[in-house]
Amino acid sequence: MTVTLKGHIDVPADRLDQIRAGLVDHIRLTRAEPGCISFDVTEDPGISGRFNVAEEFTDSDAFRAHQTRAQGSDWAKISEGVPRDYTVTGLSD
Repeated sequence: MTVTLKGHIDVPADRLDQIRAGLVDHIRLTRAEPGCISFDVTEDPGISGRFNVAEEFTDSDAFRAHQTRAQGSDWAKISEGVPRDYTVTGLSD
């Protein structure tokens, strides 16, 4: 069963440039991970500072591996403290 994550992050105006720059590598690295079906982070055209996030992984193991990698990445440091609102479906124990 695939695992999907959908939601958004809300970036304060003073951190937008840093987040935009950090996303380039974060997206590239995530898309190269085994089990990543899709990974998209796009700026919301209607809400300033909001980035919509949509991820899909082949299974729970691939999703968890992504989470582990991301927690130790430059992206984790760059995006620390940025409010996130996500819903994850398909994740097994």
